[in-house]
Amino acid sequence: MDKKKLLGSLLLVLTAVIWGTAFVFQRTGMEQIEPLTFSASRMTLAAAAIGIVSLFFKDSAPSYSEEIKKARRKNTVIGGILCGIFLAAGSIFQQIGLVYTTAGKAGFITALYMLIVPILNLIIFRKRSPFTVWIAVLMGIFGMYLLCMNGGFSLSQGDTYVVICAFMFSGHILCCDRFVEKCNPVKLSAMQFVTAAAVSWIAAFIMEAPSVDKIISAAVPILYCGIISGGVGYTLQIVAQRFTDPTVASLLMSLESVFAVIAGAVFLNEQMSVRELIGCAVMFAAIILVQIPIKQKQKSNKQNNTQA
Repeated sequence: MDKKKLLGSLLLVLTAVIWGTAFVFQRTGMEQIEPLTFSASRMTLAAAAIGIVSLFFKDSAPSYSEEIKKARRKNTVIGGILCGIFLAAGSIFQQIGLVYTTAGKAGFITALYMLIVPILNLIIFRKRSPFTVWIAVLMGIFGMYLLCMNGGFSLSQGDTYVVICAFMFSGHILCCDRFVEKCNPVKLSAMQFVTAAAVSWIAAFIMEAPSVDKIISAAVPILYCGIISGGVGYTLQIVAQRFTDPTVASLLMSLESVFAVIAGAVFLNEQMSVRELIGCAVMFAAIILVQIPIKQKQKSNKQNNTQA
């Protein structure tokens, strides 16, 4: 179990690296294409890539009864549709928000899912998080503030869109946690991207004027955000959440903003200030702290087993 949790944490950190570097491509892609068309294009690529991969994964073990197999197929469809709706909504609102607000504010507000997830988990599912997790969440938010916010905070039109995005991504994390144990995670990921692509294209044709020329002009950002950030990143998230508490998962994935700053420095020659470096340090301290209650619980369980 320890190795599985460690694997889950490492996969989520890798996910954060992928998503962090994707901010560079999202910013450059917006120079050639509208936000909804960009989101729809990347979701379509992700759906195609993961759809092909999912064909090589069995939906259930041979030992499963027909009733269990039927239930898993049903959960794949229902879970995939629900996860896809949350994913599409979160991505669309984030992309629109980036048109009206700065990347720093967008990164900070999006990371509010760190706080929203444990609150929703408590309200909806009555799942309580350890006290140290709440401290880590607050530390993480403070670290995000130091990392992304350089001026006063005010809620603009763009900020409002990204606040909605944070709630949608929180719903996505909890939805993944709800269904990931009930079906094949790769097939669940494929289903969510098919749904997200359909929702995004409907929104794009209603609000924008998609064209092949625009999509081709933003081909490189779309390819990265679609296949790497979308297909690989979100599939890693779903697989990793099989072994990770959703609150811990949200905190680990929020590291995307740390890696976004690093990617900006490497690829766009952006400089990190002392304030931003302190923010990174606070974030990593929060990551270490959030692991403590898990280890304490495991230690307690070992002691109980020994006494028994």
